[in-house]
Amino acid sequence: MFFRMYENFSGCRVLAYRVMSNHFHLLLEVPRMANGGLSDEELLRRLGGLYSEVVVAGVAAELARARKCSIGESESAGEARTAAIHARFTYRMHNLSEFMKGLLIRFTRWFNRMHARSGTLWEERFKSVIVERGVAARTIAA
Repeated sequence: MFFRMYENFSGCRVLAYRVMSNHFHLLLEVPRMANGGLSDEELLRRLGGLYSEVVVAGVAAELARARKCSIGESESAGEARTAAIHARFTYRMHNLSEFMKGLLIRFTRWFNRMHARSGTLWEERFKSVIVERGVAARTIAA
């Protein structure tokens, strides 16, 4: 399912879901990004959940080039290039709005392709409610 792909990419966790005839419900945990961000290896692993091997290999090569310092260049310049590459992807991680945006866009494209149609599929924006752990989360999941 598409939400599992986005779950692997974003770091968000789908705890429960229910598909209805014209909408769906998700109980989603959105943890904070780890202090210090992601390692290159973790970034590439997460990209593999959403992108093809070719795209991930391209990003890996780009990271390797960014980490190499040119003659007369400081190490901080390579770190800045690497941070910029990470930023291209990590802004969509650990973010509820970006999770839902990506999920809804990808599902709409798939649905339209499968049913030979075009245009929007969703009538309104998604709605979110903060749910605390414990009884409230268990009740909603049930």
